[in-house]
Order: sequence, then C-alpha cells, then structure tokens
Amino acid sequence: MIFRSTYPDVAIPDISLPAFVLNGAAALGNKKALIDGPTGRTLTYAELATAVRQAAANLARRGFRKGDVFAIYSPNVLEYAVALHAVATLGGIASTANPLSTPRELALQLKDAGATFLVTIPELLGHALEAAQKSPVKEVFVFGEAAGATPFASLLEGNDAVPAVAIDPRKDLVALPYSSGTTGLPKGVMLTHRNLVANILQTSAVIRAPEGEVSIAVLPFYHIYGFTVLLNISLYQGVTIVTMPRFDLELFLRLLQDYKVTRANVVPPIVLALANQPLVAKYDLHSLLSINSGAAPLDASVEQACGDRLHCFVAQGYGLTETSPVVSTTPVDPARRRGGSAGLLLPNTECRVMDPVSGAELGAGEQGEVWIRGPQVMMGYLNNPAATSAMLDADGWLRTGDIGSVDADGYLYIVDRLKELIKYKGFQVAPAELEGLLLTHPAVADAAVIPCPDPEAGEVPKALVVLKAAATPDELMTFVNQQVSPYKKIRQLEVVNQIPKSPSGKILRRVLVEQERSRTSA
Repeated sequence: MIFRSTYPDVAIPDISLPAFVLNGAAALGNKKALIDGPTGRTLTYAELATAVRQAAANLARRGFRKGDVFAIYSPNVLEYAVALHAVATLGGIASTANPLSTPRELALQLKDAGATFLVTIPELLGHALEAAQKSPVKEVFVFGEAAGATPFASLLEGNDAVPAVAIDPRKDLVALPYSSGTTGLPKGVMLTHRNLVANILQTSAVIRAPEGEVSIAVLPFYHIYGFTVLLNISLYQGVTIVTMPRFDLELFLRLLQDYKVTRANVVPPIVLALANQPLVAKYDLHSLLSINSGAAPLDASVEQACGDRLHCFVAQGYGLTETSPVVSTTPVDPARRRGGSAGLLLPNTECRVMDPVSGAELGAGEQGEVWIRGPQVMMGYLNNPAATSAMLDADGWLRTGDIGSVDADGYLYIVDRLKELIKYKGFQVAPAELEGLLLTHPAVADAAVIPCPDPEAGEVPKALVVLKAAATPDELMTFVNQQVSPYKKIRQLEVVNQIPKSPSGKILRRVLVEQERSRTSA
C-alpha cells in the first residue's frame, strides 16, 4: 500500500531559492539573521539581503554565469549564507564540501562537480589551493584575509546591480552536495530550486517558528541537514541563527545559555551528551523548548532521558541528502510524539514499504525497505545515470536503502539499513572508499569495511583484511587514516583468512555485519 501524509498538500510556487528564502528579509530589517556564536558578530536580515545582491553582482562581473559551480569549503560562518544565495541568485550551483576533507577528497569533488570558483577560510587555504590545482577552479576566495586568495569581502563592495537571470525552478540546479547514496563512492546529488523550496514549505507546515525563535547551527551547513533545516528553513521563517564553527560540548552549552536558544536541531550523539554529561547541569538551559534529532536513528530511551532532564520537547525526523533532506518529522506537540519514531510524513510525501527479498508491497506495521516519492526528491546523481537508475525508478520512487515501517497512525520508524553506509555521529562513511585505500597498501590482498556499534558515535568503521605480506593492524589503520577526514578513520582492524563474496565478486557485507553483531552480543 502507499502511505500518504496525514497533512494536506502545500502549494509549491515556481520561484528561485534565494527569492523565496529572502522574500521577507526587507520587512525583518534590523532583526538579527545570523550571529557568530563565539565572537558575537552579527548579520541582520537587511544586511544579508544587501550582501547577497552585492556578491552576486560582483561574481557576475567576474564572469560567473548560470550553471557554473561554486564550491564552499568552510565551517559555519556568517558569510556562508551570503555566498550560497549570491551563487543561487545568478542561477549558479553551490557544491558544499566538508571542511574536514583532505586535499585528495576535495580535489575529487571539485573535479567531479566541475567547480570554477571556490571559497574557504584562512585555516583551510593550504588544502584548498592544493586541491584547486587538480581541478577546474579558476579563482579561490577566502572569508577573511590570507595570501594567495581573493578576499570574499571584495565581492561586498560597489553597487548591487544584479543581471537578470531566467531560472526554471523545476529544472535548474541550485545545490550539489555529495552523498554516497545507498552504496559506493560519494556522488553529486542534483537538487533543484523547486526541490529545496518544496522541502522548506513542507517542513514549515509541520514545524513552525513562534515569535522570538532562536536556533543554534551546531551542525555544518555543508551537510544537507544543516543546509536546509538549520540555515534555509530558519531564514525563511525569520529565525535568528546562532552559528558554531564546530561542535564542542562546553561551547554549545554556553551558547544555548547566553543566546537563550529556543530550538536545537542536532544528531543522536549530541542528544546522548545532553542526557548524560555532568557538564550540562552547570548551564541554564530553560529557554530551550524543542530538540529535533536527525541524520541517524535515536533510541527512544535516550530521547526520553534527554527530554526529562532538560524539561523540553525531544523528538526525531528522517531524511536523506537525496530528499533535500526532510521526509518526516514530529510536530512540537507532546500529544503527537511517539518515542523512537521518525515522525509523520511531510505534506506532498508518499511512502511505500517493500519486501527487499520478494519485492512485495507491505502494509502497516510490516518492516521492509522504505521508498519515498515527493517534490523534494532529487533529479538524480551528477554524471552517473547507472547510480541514478539504481536509486530512482521510472515512477519517481526513491529507494532509500533504509529498513523501516509505518504504523496505522502514519508514524514512520527506521530500524536498520540495507545500504552499506556507515553512520559515524551522523556523518556518512562509504566502505568502498576505505576498502579502495586499504587495497593500495602492498601488504593487503583483500579488504572489507563494516560498521561496528559504538555507544558514543553510533557506528565506527571496522576493517577486515586479508594479508599477502607482513603488516600490523596499527600500521594499516595509520596508512588509511592519514589520507581521510577524521570521521572516516578506521577505528578497528582485524586480520582474517578470507572475505566472503557472491559469485559475481561482490562483498557479502551483510554476512560480515551479522557475524559482527553475533560476536558483539555474545
């Protein structure tokens, strides 16, 4: 059966993302749009709108045109919103990169995306310049000042005469984040203006912002959760956003207290810390009214413990990069919260639960692979029709690779994953990338990487390796970990005699995961 949202559909206008998100900026005027938490530096809604126009006008003068790709390789800073919406105003495409990416990882993304401009921060400029040399990037900008890059501030000078650009919201891309999808290496997720406008409206129909709402952007804007939920939905709703460059529990708690934050969108490890860490008791968090957790399943007992301790509403949502990202969420209403549930399907969203073995369509309460259809579903993967057709069927259904169920009242539950991704603190880790690196070591004959349960991170990468020459586990882990972002590091490594594979040579990862679970439970 097809499960449909219990909410009425919302009308989705044909409008560009910046025109939609910043439509109310002039009326909000001097209200603070963004506050840099550690420094207190601010950007009002009026200043944001002006800066977006100025940056767009100056980028156009530098030859940036509709369809060009602009990469943003930066932690959360105020100017992130300026760069993003200036690019979008010109019909350009923002490809957001993880600031933890190594030069190798960044270069792969820049080259695949075809990025011609790049902006970063002074601390990451060395990595950015190294990666840019191996990509089509023509000019590197920097938030602040550093030798070897153009100050982004130079785009915020002069008049703001933006050239007219015809944007087709249904066809023109505006964002190109990278995701591993259900398997394999990271791929460019093609999101249109309509995808994002739709998801902002869909989510806003369920989660509304009361007067005086203050949110905290603790999750990175490069991640689709931060990009849509923490940044663009908040700006559309006229919320004041307090930004953090990276997560630090003590700083997070201080900012919650000092700025009287009312809403926090987080990931499960942060909820766990709020529920358990003694440090939390030292801060006054009475302003915090709601916490929404996403990016990975959250145990119902942790959800309850956090809510009880902080005397605030704690619930979950669900989504994917490929769905812009929100599929379901929980309204801020204690009577409608279901512990452990990912909430209710958003308006305009349909869901099917499919038996992964037989392909049969399942009913309420039955567990299978979750399929999603709606206006927030991506156009496909950049330059990868095979991966697109494996993820999206001809009728627009997106195969999430997640195992779940929908109950009789329409609540979605996510319980497991078919897909191979490892979720480390909500970040995606593709086993194929780590396996590929292991296989370049002269001592490794074969390798497989699987998720290993971890109470703090959720999951950590564990490698199973067949050797053809002498090497220690520490030596192999160091070899890989020096080449990848911190969240991708292999945390455990075991030497084995063989890696189980199918007749076609595909790693039987499911068998390895089940063996690991049996050992862990034993």
